[in-house]
Amino acid sequence: MNGKPFRWLALGLGAAAGAYAAYAGTTWLRYGHAKPGREDSQDPLLDLFMPEFEIAERHHIDVAAPAGVTLATAMSIGLDESSAVRAIFKGRELFMRAGHDESPRPSGLVEAMKSIGWSVLAVVPDREVVVGAVTRPWEANVVFRSIPADEFAAFNEPDYMKIVWTLRADPAGPGASVARTETRVISTDETSRRKFRRYWSLASPGILLIRRLLLKRVKAHAEQQVRDASDVGRVFRPASGSRV
Repeated sequence: MNGKPFRWLALGLGAAAGAYAAYAGTTWLRYGHAKPGREDSQDPLLDLFMPEFEIAERHHIDVAAPAGVTLATAMSIGLDESSAVRAIFKGRELFMRAGHDESPRPSGLVEAMKSIGWSVLAVVPDREVVVGAVTRPWEANVVFRSIPADEFAAFNEPDYMKIVWTLRADPAGPGASVARTETRVISTDETSRRKFRRYWSLASPGILLIRRLLLKRVKAHAEQQVRDASDVGRVFRPASGSRV
């Protein structure tokens, strides 16, 4: 039997393992050196809840839809609609030996997150929503604890990570916007920092991929809504000179 395919498979797996190890090592070294966003991505509202942070991940995508449509789409989209996202969650379950959660969840990203313990800290209609919680991500079965908005910034119980994330839509001209999401994380003590640093080094590729997949789906769904509305307008728009 020709063993060449197996050798190529082994080489491929070895290369993937080496790349992953290099990524984990680099992420470990970079931990705690998050930089402020560029001027167009700075977020004063988010600063109210977490002005200092150990991790800051920012993603954005251009969307051919008004900001209000884009944000509404981002808030209502379901993460479980994506097979890739479901696979990432399943991979975490297997890796962490976590139990599978069969509980029914509301539709829509923000409502689903609220149902597992996240709280909405602030809302700017048609522009932004800020969501936060405290948790211990390194545990197999993660529990998210809701903290009131006026207590979130000061929360400092030991052995927790504080996490805030945003869905945001910035106007970018007529009928256009920029969809943004930013996630910030900070530990409450050195013990939680050490645990999370190890966890982040290993788990961050899947977490960041989810953010990118989310924005791509927001773009596709928001732009489809605009096209559908345009088609309806063409169907019902009266002909020139006709009476309605």
